[in-house]
Amino acid sequence: MKKHAVIVAGGTGVRMGTSQPKQFLEIAGEPVIVHTLRTFINAFPDIKLTVVLPENHIQEGTAIITSKFDHPIEIVGGGETRFHSVQNGLATVKEEAVVFVHDAVRCLVSTDLIQSCYNETLVAGSAVPVLSSRDSIRFVEQGQHRVLNRVQVMLVQTPQVFLSQWILPAFQVPYDTAFTDEATVVERAGHTIKLIEGEESNIKITRPVDLHIAAAWLQEKNRVKGQPAAD
Repeated sequence: MKKHAVIVAGGTGVRMGTSQPKQFLEIAGEPVIVHTLRTFINAFPDIKLTVVLPENHIQEGTAIITSKFDHPIEIVGGGETRFHSVQNGLATVKEEAVVFVHDAVRCLVSTDLIQSCYNETLVAGSAVPVLSSRDSIRFVEQGQHRVLNRVQVMLVQTPQVFLSQWILPAFQVPYDTAFTDEATVVERAGHTIKLIEGEESNIKITRPVDLHIAAAWLQEKNRVKGQPAAD
């Protein structure tokens, strides 16, 4: 089946504390978004790619992407919320496909996880990678808090992957604050979400320290593969 990935890079870097969006910051000499796109292309050379960028950074993002890739990549502007940004990206999916929605700043996602999500989606209709919580969990509400069983708590990652006939109709609804990710939207449409094992290294770059953590992960991956370490 055809493959189409919507790479969501609509953030502006507020928590990163920089004027430059975090997806354009460099790790190992290359922008975060370049690492992400390259992994998807390596996973599936025939994949169609759409990148959702902040409206006021489209020119900068386009220049970065086109300087690094010959692969055709469509670029669209983001929206008011993540939901609206994903909606904009999904509007470029014009044929039946397995659709990936991925955070651009999860730049250490592996080709193995991308391929596993695709294969599981062909069987189950969806695939969402998760990790078990290793920390104690407390639920806080109106000043009161209680302990939750961490065995029952899953930390959700991306890519979140769905058959196009599931996700496209699901996103034709008004925005709801309960939509925290793509899976919650697709669930609202009546579908069951298939959870699969995520990856410890598939971190989301949100703070300055995450850049250092990601660089260390990348250096270790390159060492295992026998590639020279990046400066």
